[in-house]
Amino acid sequence: MREFSADYLRRTREGMWESRDALAGLELDSRERVLDVGCGTGELARVLADETPGDVFGTDADPRLLSVAREFVPCVAGDAFRLPFPDDSFDLVVCQALLINLPEPVRAVREFARVSSDLVAAIEPDNAAVSVESTVPEERSLSRTAREAYVSGTATDITLGGEGTRELFRTAGLHDPSTHPYHHAKTVEPPYSERDIEAAKRKATASALTDRRDTLVGPLSTDEYDDLRAEWREMGRETIRQMGAEEYRRAEVVPFYVTTARV
Repeated sequence: MREFSADYLRRTREGMWESRDALAGLELDSRERVLDVGCGTGELARVLADETPGDVFGTDADPRLLSVAREFVPCVAGDAFRLPFPDDSFDLVVCQALLINLPEPVRAVREFARVSSDLVAAIEPDNAAVSVESTVPEERSLSRTAREAYVSGTATDITLGGEGTRELFRTAGLHDPSTHPYHHAKTVEPPYSERDIEAAKRKATASALTDRRDTLVGPLSTDEYDDLRAEWREMGRETIRQMGAEEYRRAEVVPFYVTTARV
């Protein structure tokens, strides 16, 4: 399973649940015990705790992330394939952007069903359908090239979305799966935050591509990867120039799907 830093999780999930309508299928107002599997830094668990009168717990395999999540909800260390709870311990078991990172996601879903007495839910993105608009003309096409290579080179299915998750639920023996789409929009515009400025600097060094080299080289040849990095750095320099003139704007939309099913 891929590992993520606390800063990465905060950055990518910041502001995600400003609207909570997509969570209606979780029936949070009637829940007594809820488990967030792969809770990370507790971004979703905090929302669940706000919306339900019952108790919310988190579990994750990474103790560094749990040290942050414990500030908001009770947490225990645990593997999604071997949850440290008895059968029927919760009336809702939910995860966010977890199944896309697991090599055998159906095993995890079966484990969710074991510890749930009622509902299982998964909030998963389709990373192949992410869209980017930018005042830097090259950013849209370069992002698409990098994304297509990343999707192709990643060992797990990071495009699960709703259809793939519903099929997983059926395979795991869950009943009546349904899906509600939720599009998470992230924007950059003046005045720029420190995080926005840091992201622009990372573009100018192409560090995101360097971090993912092992995934990108394969779908891309070494020469194609080197060319992409050079163009990416140039795009980053133009981003910084536009920021200096307060002209830079960027919008990214990540399609998520909230899928629920009965045990």
